[in-house]
Amino acid sequence: MKLAPSAIALVAAAGLLAGGAVRADDAALAEPVKSVLDHYLVIQTNLAGDSIKAVAGHATAIATAVKADTGKKLPPVVADQAEALAKAKNLKAAREAFKPLSASLVKYLADHQAGKGRYHEVYCPMAKASWLQKGAEIKNPFYGKEMLDCGELKN
Repeated sequence: MKLAPSAIALVAAAGLLAGGAVRADDAALAEPVKSVLDHYLVIQTNLAGDSIKAVAGHATAIATAVKADTGKKLPPVVADQAEALAKAKNLKAAREAFKPLSASLVKYLADHQAGKGRYHEVYCPMAKASWLQKGAEIKNPFYGKEMLDCGELKN
């Protein structure tokens, strides 16, 4: 049987998709994980800018997404940590509550070998904590403008 060039292209494309053209970590970053990370990054950016203005709303959205996930991609403790962050009344409390949430999400990505090239893990020795961020320019959510570039990229 001879295939038309367009059929060959379709077969080749299907083979690429099945054989690795789709990133291996895409399943680990599917919903609700993607939206959790999107909300998390907004929180990280706000804390790095010394603001808690949008933190509660985004933390609540994380908790809601984790609780509503029937596939249980993220552990339930992430919802608890996000709720604790949502209740933070000031910048210091928000930064402390951000630490365990960050640790859980860093662990999730490491356990699933996901997010490489999309999310950077950064460790701050002063805060003794890691966080995730986009981009390689360090933006420390634990110290903000006081020490914005304190930390080292882990990946």
